[in-house]
This record gives sequence, structure tokens and C-alpha cells, in this order.
Amino acid sequence: MIRLAVRCKPDQADLVLAELTVLAPNGVEEERGPGYVEYAIYGGEGELPELGEIDAVVGGRPIEVSSTEIPDDWADRWRDFHKPLLVGERLWLRPSWEPEREGAIDLIVDPGQAFGTGAHPTTRLCLEYLLELADGGENDGALVDLGTGSGVLAIAAAKLGWSPVTGYDHEPAAIEASASNAAINGVEIDFHRQNLRESLPALAPTVVANMTSPILKSIAGHLCGLSALPRTLVLSGILPNELDEVAEAFLPCGFAEHSRRQLGDWAALLLRRPL
Repeated sequence: MIRLAVRCKPDQADLVLAELTVLAPNGVEEERGPGYVEYAIYGGEGELPELGEIDAVVGGRPIEVSSTEIPDDWADRWRDFHKPLLVGERLWLRPSWEPEREGAIDLIVDPGQAFGTGAHPTTRLCLEYLLELADGGENDGALVDLGTGSGVLAIAAAKLGWSPVTGYDHEPAAIEASASNAAINGVEIDFHRQNLRESLPALAPTVVANMTSPILKSIAGHLCGLSALPRTLVLSGILPNELDEVAEAFLPCGFAEHSRRQLGDWAALLLRRPL
């Protein structure tokens, strides 16, 4: 088994991912770190696509392409590296082979599917905020998940009481993975494909968006043109040194910072608009 990886800067991630999902429509693995995003695909010798043209879609800016041989028993051993995660003392994220946790809200996402399992710090920060909003009684209406990825946040929101829940993503593989994960978890969510850099759908009173800062700022630029604005925004995928500029981008639409938090090398914002 070969792991073929492409590492790029966060502001290149959309372009690289768009190209990769054409070459690998079954989805890619995503890893984020300080100053980089890495996408990886797996396959046997001779099964992986040619990545030589990817550098053309990022305007000649440098990216890293690497391949690593994975041990033959990787398919069994990977389970050792994917353990359940308890968020906020009551949201239990687990792969399907792990048991449920008594008294916790159960959310199943298996690794190996597109766009993450929910264990990444940016996702955990969003989940913490959703739990707090639900505990405060703010889960009595609709929610929109922008950049839904594997659908973890949308599924968690549905299980926490928001209804209806709708997810949007530009990548067909993300829509497919999200719909599959929602079905596994027994929740009804509508997922739609949309390029969020270019336009926004109609939004709900609560919006969660776990994306890189450049895309979040693009969303802020489109937000004021909507006829109905959300009252609460949960934003993540932000590096700590980008928090101020992201928060400022939403000020023209009337959103004020309510709180910010950091987990490891990543951060999140909770913004509110006065009613």
C-alpha cells in the first residue's frame, strides 16, 4: 500500500483539493497543521493517479508531493490509531468498531472516509461551541454547516436538537461522504454542493463554518448581501494570529465577537449579531 500526499499552504488548499478530488473521487485524507494543509490518498502500486499537473493549479507556488510505503497489515493496524473521543463530557465520537458510551450522545465516523473523522482541533472547537449553544437553549431552530466536509458538525447539530440542518460543500466527494455518515447516524440532513467563495445559500439563525481563514473572509464579504442574516456564527479553521482579522471581516455585517478559544495550534470564534 502506498500513501501519496500533497502538502500546501492553507490558502492553496481549495485549489489543491479540487484537483485531487477529480483524480481521486472516492475522497482524500486531510491533515492540518500550523501553516500547512496535507491531503493524502492511498492505493496499491500502479493504482494511484499521476499528480504531476497539480502544481499548475496553484499558480506555480511551491507544494510538496511525497509518497510513503505503508506496511501490508496497515488496514488492520490503523484501528490502533483511531480511538473514540469525548467532547464536552457528553458527545462521543467513535469509529464503528468501538462501543457506545453510556449516557453520551453517539456519533459514528470511520477513518478512511473523506475529510476527517472529527478529531481535528478545529472540529473539536466547533463541537464545544455547539454543545454550549445547545445547553443555552439556542438549538430550537435551523442550522447551516458551511464547508461540511464529512458532515460531523451537521450530524452533531442534528443530534443536539437543531432542525432542519443543512450542509454545503464545493466538493462532490464531501457531499457523498456527508450523506453516508448522516445515514449511518440515523439523522436527516440535506447536503448541497456550492462554491462558498463565489456565493452563499440562504442561511439559518445558527451557522457553523470550519474552513480556512481566506474562505471565511470571502464568506464575510458575501454575508451583508443576504436578505436574512444569522444571529450566531461559529467559525473555526483559524490560526491564532489570524483571529483578529477574521473577526474584523464580519464587523460590517454587524457581528461582534462574543468569545474566542484555542486548542493546540488552532483557534475558533463565536460571533453574534444583536437582535
